[in-house]
Amino acid sequence: MKRLKILRRLFARKFGFARLMCLALLVLFAGARLWDPPPIQELRLRTFDMFQLIDPRHKTARPVTIVDIDDKSLGKLGQWPWPRTRIADLIQNLTNNGAVAIGFDVVFSEPDRLNPDLVASQMRYLDEVTRAKLRELPTNDQILAEAIKRSRVVLGETGLPGVLSELDKSLPFTGVATFGEEGAERFLFEFPGLLRNVPIIEKVAAGRGLFSIRTERDGLIRRVPMIMRAQGNIMPSLSLEVLRVVTGTPTLLVRTDKTGIRAIRLKGVEIPTDKNGQLWVHYARRDPSIYVSAADVLDNSVSPSKIAGKLVLIGTSAGGLNDIKTTPVSSTMPGVEIHAQVLESVLSGAVISQPNYALGVELIAALVIGLLVIVFTPNLGPVRLVLAGAMFAAILVGVSWFFYAQYRYLIDFTYPLLSTTAVYLTLIFASFVREQRQRVQIRGQFAQYMSPVLVEQLVQSPEKLVLGGEEREMTIMFSDVRGFTTISESYKDDPQGLIELMNRFLTPLTDVIIERKGYIDKYMGDAIMAFWNAPLDDAEHEVNACEAAIQMLEQIDAVNKEREQEAADGGHVYIPLNVGIGLNTGIGVVGNMGSDLKKNYSVLGDSVNLASRLEGQTKEYGFPIIVGSRTAVAAKDKFAILELDFIMVKGKTEPEVIYAIAGREDVMHSGAFQRLRNITIEMLGCYRNRDWQGALDAIERGRRSEDADTLEKLFRLYEARIRDFQLTPPPEGWTGAYALLTK
Repeated sequence: MKRLKILRRLFARKFGFARLMCLALLVLFAGARLWDPPPIQELRLRTFDMFQLIDPRHKTARPVTIVDIDDKSLGKLGQWPWPRTRIADLIQNLTNNGAVAIGFDVVFSEPDRLNPDLVASQMRYLDEVTRAKLRELPTNDQILAEAIKRSRVVLGETGLPGVLSELDKSLPFTGVATFGEEGAERFLFEFPGLLRNVPIIEKVAAGRGLFSIRTERDGLIRRVPMIMRAQGNIMPSLSLEVLRVVTGTPTLLVRTDKTGIRAIRLKGVEIPTDKNGQLWVHYARRDPSIYVSAADVLDNSVSPSKIAGKLVLIGTSAGGLNDIKTTPVSSTMPGVEIHAQVLESVLSGAVISQPNYALGVELIAALVIGLLVIVFTPNLGPVRLVLAGAMFAAILVGVSWFFYAQYRYLIDFTYPLLSTTAVYLTLIFASFVREQRQRVQIRGQFAQYMSPVLVEQLVQSPEKLVLGGEEREMTIMFSDVRGFTTISESYKDDPQGLIELMNRFLTPLTDVIIERKGYIDKYMGDAIMAFWNAPLDDAEHEVNACEAAIQMLEQIDAVNKEREQEAADGGHVYIPLNVGIGLNTGIGVVGNMGSDLKKNYSVLGDSVNLASRLEGQTKEYGFPIIVGSRTAVAAKDKFAILELDFIMVKGKTEPEVIYAIAGREDVMHSGAFQRLRNITIEMLGCYRNRDWQGALDAIERGRRSEDADTLEKLFRLYEARIRDFQLTPPPEGWTGAYALLTK
């Protein structure tokens, strides 16, 4: 017993509990692959979709032409179904132009409603002589049957979810024989019912095939059944029957083994399938060049080269006829083109398949690579660990891609990759647990004086804890409550109430900033300084900052409504809170600043100073949100931006155009805003060109406009400047820039 305990300890020390768990995971994943539940299937299918998107089938020839019952044909010839005489003309024209075979992706399940005998019975005011003459005429179905008899036509049929009627035993079926260890019937997809064509045309057709297509669970069509059971009869697909007819194969041979169907043989060709008799369609990109309009065929305006020597499929792309499918390479592919893709793949030898040894390859790959990861990963450092993981993933993907690219075999790499990743992550987790102690020490050392976000950054990258910082483009915000001194004086006998009020409005403002990816730099009494695009990258920092500013005003409005109601209920004076916000985008130096004892993550630079000055100008211009030019340019497509002025800030040599944000996109597109914006542009243009009277006239027109009170402060400001300039004109070379007199 003692010796056994020693062996266990040695095993645990040398091999480790984590490795033992990983071995169990390998066994678990192997069982899951053999079970093959739907999530694993769909992941595998998505991988095969990706292969086809990257490297679809390349067309070397175009043996198929699609005669399209398209919107053009329906518009010219009327709604579907057309008279069978017109279909007969279509077949005749195609035959005369040299079509090798014609396949119908439609079914003629009922007699033509325009058959002369039916017309004779339905028309009310016909005399008996006319009725008798109509009944003597050949039916439209007979005319179509004669056209079919003179050509090589494969009729389409469709499977049904239920039995519609007993099948006419006199109508022919294609011969199918099975060779192999198992019969084919139990592996085939089955439709309880079958919808056939009217007997008169069914009897004379060269072949009959099902055009029914089964979608995968996610709605995509990746595989097409080449052979199926319908109402107890084994039947080929439409495309397979076309191939049988043109190759002169009397009987289809289905090769099977214990796992299912392996292939279908025709004269001179073998088509590999999955165990259910489905062909993996090797899709090419959609090819409009193989389409010709049915209307053009009927009026003989199609080039004979489009038809001669071709297999012709007749189907529809018209939206109203509901035959649009989704495939790995196209979200809108007409069903008839899927049959065409099958024919092209088989005829060009460019089929893809999943070989019967694929499962064995996947299981062996998962086992071998998993064992290599278990043996070597715990002994590697972090960098080598990542490189090893990338190498194993690359091997799996590369081998799978090699089989697809070279042999068109579908070998799944997702299962061994999942299995290996699970093993890899388990070992990583074990290593992660060991490193947590060091991280806990870092958190304990710095969490007392740094924000949680920065603490986590420092835990991941301790080298960032330096007194310096980095230069980066940022959007800086300053917000301040207007007249807060007056409000605070009303709380001189209730200091606790003042603290509660500050918390009441600072909390929602802070929440908005953080929700919009901002970083709170500091609180300065009732003021907030914040910035975007640091410490984490934010590609839309200007837009996020502007949206945060608007939401902050909305939050203040909500707080004011509550306070107003409380004041009315309590009988005391209500003083509303009004917030001014300045935003500016520019380069700033951001980093951990302070002393060796205490540091704060903050930002410095001219862009910060300008943001502060803009916040101070909100009371002068009458807009609660004022932004710098770079912020405005970045946000101009999503917000109502109004140019205010061209200002010179103390300490800067270059003037800055400043703007107001008047609202979101709905405001931007409103007629009222556009009118005010145009008036403002006119006023500023006259002002900067020293056309003082023109500017004053624009102001007067603006005051008569809807919502003019929004611009009243701005109008007064410019009126005052213009009066001063009328008395003392600006110097030569004046650009319209105005030096700020207030902070």
